[in-house]
Amino acid sequence: MDLAEKQLTALNRLIEVVASSNSFYKAKLEACQGLGGFESLEAFSERMPFTSKAETAEDHRNNPPYGTNLSYPIEEYTRIHQTSGTTGQPIAWLDTQESWSWLLENWKIIWRACGAKEGDVAMFPFSFGPFLGFWSAFEAAAQMGIRCMPAGGQTSLQRLQMLKRYQPDWLCCTPTYALHLLSVAQREGIDLSGGPIRNIIVGGEPGGSVPEVKARIEEGWGGARLFDHHGMTEVGPVTYSDPDRPELLRAIHETYFIEVLDTSSGEPTAPGGVGELILTTLGRAACPLIRYRTGDLVKPVPVEGEDPRAVAFEGGILGRSDDMVVVRGVNLYPSAIDAVVRSFDGVGEYQVNIDEKDSMVQVAVKIENLSSARDEELIDQVQKRMREVFSLRIQVEVAETGTLPAFEMKARRWNVSI
Repeated sequence: MDLAEKQLTALNRLIEVVASSNSFYKAKLEACQGLGGFESLEAFSERMPFTSKAETAEDHRNNPPYGTNLSYPIEEYTRIHQTSGTTGQPIAWLDTQESWSWLLENWKIIWRACGAKEGDVAMFPFSFGPFLGFWSAFEAAAQMGIRCMPAGGQTSLQRLQMLKRYQPDWLCCTPTYALHLLSVAQREGIDLSGGPIRNIIVGGEPGGSVPEVKARIEEGWGGARLFDHHGMTEVGPVTYSDPDRPELLRAIHETYFIEVLDTSSGEPTAPGGVGELILTTLGRAACPLIRYRTGDLVKPVPVEGEDPRAVAFEGGILGRSDDMVVVRGVNLYPSAIDAVVRSFDGVGEYQVNIDEKDSMVQVAVKIENLSSARDEELIDQVQKRMREVFSLRIQVEVAETGTLPAFEMKARRWNVSI
């Protein structure tokens, strides 16, 4: 059975469950003659409507607290997680034991692809809050025989001391927090270059697939290998770095039906083009998402020797469709700005301010100067590099060290004024 057949079988199995008991999707399926399933993936993409974040948010507002996208009686659900609220009102997402196990199996694929094995030790310095975060990574690792260290509710210094004491092999956090720990270690006189961490899995932001960010983290952590991954509370873990080609994010096609569509036309994006990632969770029947518009922008490319449907994403998650701004004809993504800023060792935190109030969009970047260079020198260097990369004059200014917000989870550096 090839990939398309496997995906279609899983899709129709999913629809069989939701069509009978999930009121959120039953009406959608009925309207597109999909209650009995679909004869092909092409027919599914042609007839099945999208699901949007706004739609799920409205459903939760009208049917609190959990909405109507539930396929089983509420008593069968064992997990509640909540979206981070980065782009709106936080939304609860529920799992039964079966659907939670599906999430864990996806994370085991990621762990194994990155080289983790039984007996390894992994540290998780994140807050273990209501969002999915690394919860599923933690439990999947424990099931694989990896010794897991929760490190929530501590200061960064306490986490560094814990790292020194227990000598973990793996670190799981955001790219921003991996860099922040390096800054704290430097301030406290702690040398991490010869430390125990040999592998780092990052997520929550595009940085793990940005070469400049990746290089800074790997160098600071003494040559540790950095692996990117991406997922969402709504859908679970979706992608992971190709160990042999780190510029690519590989997708778990066996458990997700993946489409990449042009944001203007809605047509499939050609290989090498940029489009919006559309996901269908083939195994999370308890609280599914069908043709979900993630808002994430990706560049699909074929993978040599694999099924043509099994695309990878070059450059990782490039940004979000609602984050991209057009400045004098140039498409500007958060990951592109991140790449430029992180190419300078002497820059700490930073913020990007987009002013769309006037007819001409203005972009300004605030940076913290941690280098020995004078502020004026660093500003000149960063502005020059911005001009080289974007052919734009982007204003750069230095903020007092420690005044810009530092982030443990998703960094929110992209500020738009309309």
